[in-house]
Amino acid sequence: SLADGRLVDLTHVVRYAVANATAAVSTAGRVQAKADGAGEITVTFGAHTARLPVEAKNLGVNLPLNFTNQVVPVFTRLGCNSGGCHGKISGQNGFRLSLLGFEPELDYMTLVKEGRGRRLFPANPDASLFLTKATGRSPHGGGKKMEPESDEYKLVRRWIAAGMPWGKETDPKVTKISVFPEHRILTRNATQQIAAYAHYSDGTVEDITRRAQFESNDGEIAAVSEGGQVRTLQLSGEAAIMARFQGMVTVTRITVPLGVQTPQWQFPAQTMVDQHTSKKWRELGLVPSDLCTDEQFIRRVSLDITGTLPTPAQVTAFVADADAKKREKLVDRLLETPEYAYFFANKWADILRVKRRGEANRAQGTFAFHEWIRTNVAADTPYSEFVRGIITATGDERRNPAVVWYKELTTPENFVDDVGQVFLGQRLACANCHHHPYEKWSQDDYWGLAAFFGKVGRKELRLPSASNNNDNRTQVIFTKSNGSVTNKRTSKAAEIRPLDGQPMEVPEGDPREKLADWMTAKNNPFFAKAVANRYWAHFFGRGIVDPLDDMRITNPPSNPELLDALAKNLTENDYSLKALVRTICKSRTYQLSSAPNDFNKNDKQAYARFYPRRVSAEVLLDAVNQVTDAPGGFNGLPRDKNAPGRAIMLPDESFTSYFLDVFGRPQRISACECERVNEANLA
Repeated sequence: SLADGRLVDLTHVVRYAVANATAAVSTAGRVQAKADGAGEITVTFGAHTARLPVEAKNLGVNLPLNFTNQVVPVFTRLGCNSGGCHGKISGQNGFRLSLLGFEPELDYMTLVKEGRGRRLFPANPDASLFLTKATGRSPHGGGKKMEPESDEYKLVRRWIAAGMPWGKETDPKVTKISVFPEHRILTRNATQQIAAYAHYSDGTVEDITRRAQFESNDGEIAAVSEGGQVRTLQLSGEAAIMARFQGMVTVTRITVPLGVQTPQWQFPAQTMVDQHTSKKWRELGLVPSDLCTDEQFIRRVSLDITGTLPTPAQVTAFVADADAKKREKLVDRLLETPEYAYFFANKWADILRVKRRGEANRAQGTFAFHEWIRTNVAADTPYSEFVRGIITATGDERRNPAVVWYKELTTPENFVDDVGQVFLGQRLACANCHHHPYEKWSQDDYWGLAAFFGKVGRKELRLPSASNNNDNRTQVIFTKSNGSVTNKRTSKAAEIRPLDGQPMEVPEGDPREKLADWMTAKNNPFFAKAVANRYWAHFFGRGIVDPLDDMRITNPPSNPELLDALAKNLTENDYSLKALVRTICKSRTYQLSSAPNDFNKNDKQAYARFYPRRVSAEVLLDAVNQVTDAPGGFNGLPRDKNAPGRAIMLPDESFTSYFLDVFGRPQRISACECERVNEANLA
């Protein structure tokens, strides 16, 4: 502990001594019991000394083994059950393990029952093929994985010698894992040892530091070794270090300030956004850029809110305006323009997959759904009602255009993947077939969410028409009297269950109504945060959680307090998206210049300057047409007196435009905003 209150990790530099032969301590601080009894470990650094009492017992007892708790984590630690090795669906060289050990029953069967006893040989454990290959004594495509003197070898050998026990059903199970420290502020080029612990159902806690897996989410800021030692690098910022053990994950946050003397600066808060961003800058030792000019602001906010360049006359008038509140008033005016509704309808149409697929009979539906979205955006329909209208849509597209969403989503998997990614900020697709490798979601969680859509029925109707073609067909969505979804893991009907929730009984009615109730509740831990993060990413080019729809424990927000505050702001304003836009765009943070200073030039996640980005394809095409005074046009597009033929008005992807394709408009085949490409290309 330093005089300024900071803590510095000395695990690998102090001297350790043990008062008796009870235990031994390595230079890295690892304690190993040697004999039953009590003792004391002395830790010395310079003139400072600390003492730790220790007690060892049961060293002569052959303690029972549990395959799931002790053996499977060895395979995960060594990478044997990774997707590139024996954990892939087809296995490797005739030997298959479950991915990352999420199905220990499969692992036990393939190890013990297959291979005619060659893999494991209790009569002579050291001759077991599993051990000879892992130690390099037999040819192994994966190379040498462990040493004969390692803890992993000794544990697996003892398990084989004991007759490969599965364990008892009454054996304790892992309920969670934790790490220490959970957060640490480090200087650049510093180290910090992390300790990981498993908490069991019987109340016991076990050190699993040498058996857990560690991974950094930003290797440019902090890297981590196999043993959990974190090393910070040259960049400042925040990194999350993931610890994973037996399907459980947690993180420790590492904050790395710039570490140089910074000039004094003040940042008067214009909205609550500024309180949280400026707090983070002071933690990281960053200095915000100056405010952008009026010319820059009107261009920036006009493009971000309406997808439209301001005219020269508008720029001149805005710069000349002496009103101190002119920027706030401009934001309010832009939110009431038709262009705002069209621009954000285009954004939502991308991720809701408003897609015609070139079929003429679908034009009516996609046009109607796009208009339904635009109308709700313009009217500032509460986001909760907007989503409920989509999730619970019933009927045909003429009377309820939101049912068009169900044309692209035809299976329970489609529903879960899109609902999770679009409305909850969760990428759940991995949990379809196996436990999510970077989250707590299991297959039961996945299929529990899918079960809400078990009663969705659909049929196609042919409407009366003078012509005898297929353009008069329409799809009707209805609620069946009964229906279920099969859980792939159990091959039984899945229980209806929201994420992190309890199973629900829905004997009558539409289960989707229950899903909408759970999603839109103000205490839902995912719903408001997901859309707040999505809108923040729209205005700043990067989400507080990035990627913006991958909000998981192991991908924490760069500013958790800011994300929580934005979500709270949204719910307190009855899910008004216009209120959210005002909170963001009226903030001083949004109005910063993109010109860096010496203290924020390497910032990429704290928003201490505005991050430049390329405008989207539709906005760029409209801008080119506007600047060249050559209005474009698209055949079949409804004409609007305020914006005739604008690209931001396009309701679906079927309108031919080489320009839009070259500049990366999405084809709307997924719910991911990453489908829109803004990188440069040869074309």
